[in-house]
Amino acid sequence: MTPNTPDKPAVVLLSGGLDSATTLAIARADGCAPYALSFDYGQRHRFELEAARAVAAHLGVVEHRTAAIDLRAFGGSALTADIDVPKDRDESQMSAGIPVTYVPARNTIFLAYALAWAEVLGSVDIYIGVNAVDYSGYPDCRPAFIEAFEAMANLATRAGVEGAARLTVHTPLIDLPKIDIIRRGLDLGVDYGLTHSCYDPADDGAPCTRCDSCRLRIAAFDKLGTTDPLLIKHHV
Repeated sequence: MTPNTPDKPAVVLLSGGLDSATTLAIARADGCAPYALSFDYGQRHRFELEAARAVAAHLGVVEHRTAAIDLRAFGGSALTADIDVPKDRDESQMSAGIPVTYVPARNTIFLAYALAWAEVLGSVDIYIGVNAVDYSGYPDCRPAFIEAFEAMANLATRAGVEGAARLTVHTPLIDLPKIDIIRRGLDLGVDYGLTHSCYDPADDGAPCTRCDSCRLRIAAFDKLGTTDPLLIKHHV
């Protein structure tokens, strides 16, 4: 792969969560000029949008855009419909089948938007913080999906068809357990107190501590011998 240069634009999908914040930091460390893309898609955990803005400002991006789409039109997920978010599950339960917090086609849609912006920017790099280790229940977080999307993208863009450049979808976290993701982020200066991961937060944004996302996050910080900074921030 050609080494990145400081003026090499890259589109980074930024939800405001722990993984996407780490991915943004990695894109910067790779020498990319990051253009952050977030989505207001009707998610119940809208606090992540505030977190995305804070993370983008903290880590530094060339530009941060939030695209408004409404996946509530289709529902089918505890994050976009009136469906209870699962609580108090252990990791074996989390990985047993596709969870109800899966939002149908979400990463396909997000990557398609990122692809459009990358074409406009003349970028051949998209970064996404998918992970297939700690939480493999989502079908659109697996390597096979990313490989298929990348292949499609290179058939669907001017640069790909003309052979001018090949687009790469970077997934720097895909094989890392959560504890190693946090270690990497801390090394790169990520302030995890700015992030938001909870699927069912309180009205003030405090994490519920019981949903799958909270439990995986808290457990990883515990393994590091420290406390999740969000628990301290919200006095949970």
